[in-house]
Amino acid sequence: MRPAIVQVSRTLHRAGSTLLTRRQILLGGLCACCSPALVRAAAVDAPFTEVASGIFFRRGVDEDATAANLGAIANIGFVIGRDAVAVFDPGGSFADGEHLLKAIRGRTRLPIRYVVLSHAHPDHVFGAQAFASEQPRFVGHEKLPGALAARGEYYRKRLAAVVGDRLAGSVVMPTVLVHDRAELDLGGRTLQVTAHPVAHTDNDLTAFDSQTGTLLTSDLVFVGRVPALDGSLRGWLKTLAALKSVPARRAVPGHGPVGVDWPKAGADLERYLGVLLQETREAIRKGIPIEEAVKVVGLGERGKWALFDDYHGRNVTQAFKELEWE
Repeated sequence: MRPAIVQVSRTLHRAGSTLLTRRQILLGGLCACCSPALVRAAAVDAPFTEVASGIFFRRGVDEDATAANLGAIANIGFVIGRDAVAVFDPGGSFADGEHLLKAIRGRTRLPIRYVVLSHAHPDHVFGAQAFASEQPRFVGHEKLPGALAARGEYYRKRLAAVVGDRLAGSVVMPTVLVHDRAELDLGGRTLQVTAHPVAHTDNDLTAFDSQTGTLLTSDLVFVGRVPALDGSLRGWLKTLAALKSVPARRAVPGHGPVGVDWPKAGADLERYLGVLLQETREAIRKGIPIEEAVKVVGLGERGKWALFDDYHGRNVTQAFKELEWE
C-alpha cells in the first residue's frame, strides 16, 4: 500500500501491511437497566463534537464493552487538514468504526490519509477494519505489532462473544511504525506524533496539533473514569510529567469529556497514580501480601472515579508486581 503524499520523520519505518484477522475484547455483559437499542443510540450513534477548529471527537460511555454499546466506550475522532484527514483511534468495534467513517464523510470527502492506533487496547483499535477500503496508512508505536500479536486473538474472541463476529471486526496491524517522533502532513496542518516509553501500556502514542494547541492523549489521560494500568506505574507518572511540557491549551483524553483544559485536567489522574504508588510501597514495606493489598491500597479514591471497583484491584496488583523488587 503506497499512499501518494506522505511526510513522516526519519524515526518511522514500515511494518508489514498484512491484516491479522480475528482479535479483540472488552469485558462482557448486557446492561440490565437499559434497552440495548437506547444504549446504542447513546453510545455508537453519539454525536461528534468539534473540540477545536477541524478536530472532531465522540465521547465514549463509561462502561465496559457490551452487546448494547458495541464497544463504543473510548473517545475517538478525526482531524481535517487542507488535503487529507487523520483518524485518531478508529473505535472499539467494526460497528463503532463504521459510525466514525460515516461521521467523517458527513463533513468532508477528503482522503483519509492516516489512521492512528494509539495503543493496543481493543476499545481504541477494533474499528480499524472499517477504514480498510480507504487505504490509509495505519500508524502505531513500534511495539504495537508485538502487543497485538500477543493479545489480539484473545481480545477478538472476547469482543466477538459479546457483540457478535460481524460487528466485532478484525485486528488491523500498523503499516507505519513510530520509534520516537513523526509528523503526519494533512496539508497546511501537521500532527506531531510521539511514541512514549512504558506508561499506560508499552505502546502508547499521542498526537499534538500545534495549529490549535490541542493534545490528543488517548489513554495516557483518563478523566472521570478510573485509569487502567497495563504498563508501568512509575513510567506513567514520568510520562504525565513530560506531557505537561507540551504547549497545549486543551487535551482530548481517552475517556471522559472530549475537550479539557491542559495540563489542569491531568491533576486527578496524577493524584490517583501517586496514591497508588505511595500506598503500594507502604503495603510492601509492611509485609502485606498482594492478595490483601488489593483490599486496602488506594481506597480513599473510591467514589472519585467511575468503574472504580471494576479496575482498581487490578491496578493494585499491577503496581505491586512492579514495585515489589524495586
